[in-house]
Amino acid sequence: MSGKSEKIALFPGTFDPLTNGHLDVIRRGHQLFDRLIVAIGTNPTKAELFTSAEREAMLRQVVADEALAVDVESYDGLTVDFAKERRATVILRGLRNAEDLAHEFQLALANRAIADLETVFIMSGEPFGFTSSSLIKQIAAAGDIDRLRRVLPPLVIDEMKRNIDRIRRLAGATDLNRQ
Repeated sequence: MSGKSEKIALFPGTFDPLTNGHLDVIRRGHQLFDRLIVAIGTNPTKAELFTSAEREAMLRQVVADEALAVDVESYDGLTVDFAKERRATVILRGLRNAEDLAHEFQLALANRAIADLETVFIMSGEPFGFTSSSLIKQIAAAGDIDRLRRVLPPLVIDEMKRNIDRIRRLAGATDLNRQ
């Protein structure tokens, strides 16, 4: 690159489960930056549907199937620390609605203040504005996972069907509305 530094963006999330809304942000982010790292983190306040390794394997497969040249990595700890380790200069975030904006705006200001990382927001495509992991888990726990075909990649649908007992246990053990 002619004297310019490579523009590396980090798209962090739990991706539990990976949705078509996430893929929409990945596709669009892939076009905006020299390198995009999809970073799978954990949120200790949320019960996991899939392990970090399962989410990473699904994400790798889905982006490979779509021929998206992005890196997929899992991490522990603070997102800003992982971003700095990977030399990312930007954190990429998707926004679905005004509620997301308020939360993400606060995070963006903190990331800039403590780590000199800028945040770039991409508005969710209209079909994905309502999609949330808690809603997806509620629908899946009710048993009709095929209803989710418009919002989840086929691989994720298949994995959810294989893990329906785990999904139902999770729904019984936690209040999915709080996720």
